[in-house]
Amino acid sequence: MWSVVWAAVRSKAPYVTFPVAFVVGLVGYHLEWFLRGDPQPSAEEEKSISEQREDRKLQEIAGKDLTKVVSLKDKLEFAPRAVLNRNRPEKS
Repeated sequence: MWSVVWAAVRSKAPYVTFPVAFVVGLVGYHLEWFLRGDPQPSAEEEKSISEQREDRKLQEIAGKDLTKVVSLKDKLEFAPRAVLNRNRPEKS
């Protein structure tokens, strides 16, 4: 008789476990919301990540003079250095 009961419990476990877990999660969510209350969003939380990135880039270049750029003629290398300089001819 016990084997029949355990087989029934095993086969119906998902149908019992899901509603119980759902109710426990729902009660916990609302209890936490009630205890913590509504947080006041700060100015930084209201901005999206892309807006924060743009603001940071603007602050970085705020003090720089963007008209002074090294010309390509003055640069020694136009391309990134190859691994171990194998593919580069020797400079004279």
